[in-house]
Amino acid sequence: MKELTLGTTRRAVFMEGVHDGVPIALGYFVVAFTLGILAKTAGLTPWQGFVTSTINIASAGEYAGFTVIAAQAPYLEIAVLTLVANARYFLMAAALTQRFSPETSLLHRLAVSFGVTDEIFGITVARGGMLNPYYNYGAMTISIPAWSAGTSAGILAGGILPAAVVSALSVALYGMFVWVVLPAAKASRPIGGMVLLSCLLSLAATYAPVTSELSGGTRTILLTLLIAGIGAALFPIDTEKEDSHA
Repeated sequence: MKELTLGTTRRAVFMEGVHDGVPIALGYFVVAFTLGILAKTAGLTPWQGFVTSTINIASAGEYAGFTVIAAQAPYLEIAVLTLVANARYFLMAAALTQRFSPETSLLHRLAVSFGVTDEIFGITVARGGMLNPYYNYGAMTISIPAWSAGTSAGILAGGILPAAVVSALSVALYGMFVWVVLPAAKASRPIGGMVLLSCLLSLAATYAPVTSELSGGTRTILLTLLIAGIGAALFPIDTEKEDSHA
């Protein structure tokens, strides 16, 4: 594996983060554009979509939030569903804390944790060595505005384009999630099994006598907790094996 070197100054490290964040920013704009279409159907303005994406920065969390907002769910349900959808970032942020120098201030740690996404986490871990917060700041500076702008652009497009085109673009969001899930499901039998179980339980909960009376957001919260618990119990991660391959 090619050795990645850290810049010797804050500016150099920051610019490395910007450089590595450009491909992420381009992808973010496209994905956020499709989320913006959904946000438009939920009644959000371009400015509201921009702010939401700036403080959330999570496709799954925003998708869940926009969906229940469109369904006029209560605030508590929106908050809990978004929390559950974004819970993995707690684990990612906790993992990154092990990479900080002991002298790194709490303010830097909090600032980096705010910008933790799947992609930024990935490029940070791939660098190896101690974590320099200015690298993350660089990646965040280029990628977060692209994510927010993409959401606003999608909302604007949703108000201009014909209804048939908007409906077609909305399907792209589901395609994105299929693209994210399928490779992992094909590479791992446990993940593939949990994906299949998720589909079956979701279908059953939609029509079962008791759960069908619940809102879609509440069903999603309960199913997420249930399926995640089943997966953790049946297929625990061997941390020693993971460390040996790191």
